[in-house]
Amino acid sequence: MEAIEKAIKESIKVKQAILDDKKLIDLIRSAAEYCVECFTQDGKILLCGNGGSASDAQHIAAELSGRFQFDRKPLYAEALHVNTSYLTAVANDYDYDKIFSRMVEAAGRHGDILIAISTSGNSKNVLEAAKKAREQEMIVIALTGSHGGELNKISDICIKVPSGNTARIQESHIMIGHILCEKIENTLFQP
Repeated sequence: MEAIEKAIKESIKVKQAILDDKKLIDLIRSAAEYCVECFTQDGKILLCGNGGSASDAQHIAAELSGRFQFDRKPLYAEALHVNTSYLTAVANDYDYDKIFSRMVEAAGRHGDILIAISTSGNSKNVLEAAKKAREQEMIVIALTGSHGGELNKISDICIKVPSGNTARIQESHIMIGHILCEKIENTLFQP
């Protein structure tokens, strides 16, 4: 039981640190405002990440394109890793580092948003996607760990979870994703 309690306490500690950091709260608020503006202009949100971050990207995309807390029209949100034929073809024919950036090039437009998720902030394929998004005049919102990595340098907004523990960072990323979904849904479709 000690390990279970320790993990829960660590998770609470990280979330409390987020709550206590007014600048971080403001970044989350700004990210939500960018997303609302994007959808208001008939834009789309593309998301990418690897491993658990890919799961978070897909989860957030599903909440936006399906529904979050109530029935409303769908929003265009897509996790860039879900087409396995595309993913394996690009990884094989080009390079694994290009799997997200090629789809950003194909689907991303001025005013769209890329949510780039990487606990280290240094995942090469996520960085390539962020660079391509910037070239296409998209807004880049990064979700990272405490250091932010290279994503911190090339993102419009970098939400750095104050932890170096991958599990604790990912737990906070999905919390932040849910907050974004709630703010977007409530602003655009007030029930």
